[in-house]
Amino acid sequence: MVWFKREKEGITTSTKDKKETPEGLWHKCPKCKTVVTAEDHAKNFYVCDRCSNHDRIGSEEYFQIFFDEGKYKEFDAKLTSGDPLKFTDTKKYTDRIKATQAKTGLTDAIRCAKGDIDGQPTVIAAMDFAFIGGSMGSVVGEKIARAIDQAIKAKCAFMIISKSGGARMMEAGLSLMQLAKTSGKLTQLADAGLPYISFLTDPTTGGVTASFAMLGDINIAEPGALIGFAGPRVVKETIGRDLPDGFQTSEFVLEHGFLDYIVERQNLKTEVSKSIRLFMS
Repeated sequence: MVWFKREKEGITTSTKDKKETPEGLWHKCPKCKTVVTAEDHAKNFYVCDRCSNHDRIGSEEYFQIFFDEGKYKEFDAKLTSGDPLKFTDTKKYTDRIKATQAKTGLTDAIRCAKGDIDGQPTVIAAMDFAFIGGSMGSVVGEKIARAIDQAIKAKCAFMIISKSGGARMMEAGLSLMQLAKTSGKLTQLADAGLPYISFLTDPTTGGVTASFAMLGDINIAEPGALIGFAGPRVVKETIGRDLPDGFQTSEFVLEHGFLDYIVERQNLKTEVSKSIRLFMS
């Protein structure tokens, strides 16, 4: 028995009466394609509830995760890059900086702040991949150096959250000098008897990996993060051999002794707090 019968075929709603779904209400996992509300995704620390894929997040999200009640004091926020080399590729370096600043709301690829982690004063320098691939230029090196000075002055722990494609080519040798500069400042931190926690996220590559990212008293990483110097494609072409499964993932790096442990984002604050108490006690 037929209860209902379609009398008209196709969609009859006029264009002016159609209602668009606002963007940003839903999140689709790039790995398993599970769809959840953006609000639920944020509540789960931007981690897929089904496959545990850790989405890339920025400095603000990490500050909210680590600092008690999300409260912190940022410093050197207005420090920006110059253009000593008068660099131009597809556009002028100065124009690229201005465009990126307008798009991201950031002044450069790193932000530094001081707050408490479970009541323990801590200085955190967090990189932002959204700013020219998290590339390390003179500002990144200078802000890390100043952040270390802040930690020494406050006699507290220091942490860098690395997320970078490497050194910023637009600053050439000046960018590469930041490797030595940040390494030297970390030596001063060590001489002061203060802990440095290096937290590697996806991706941590190039000059950042070759310098401060691997110099932590404790090196930790998120699951599935890409960690290495050159990318897998470059390595494969250089050595002419197929790479092992999972090459340069945080799990592979841990297995080969370059990390102390991997931690899920939901447990980050607890684990880092334990590490700080261990060093500061």
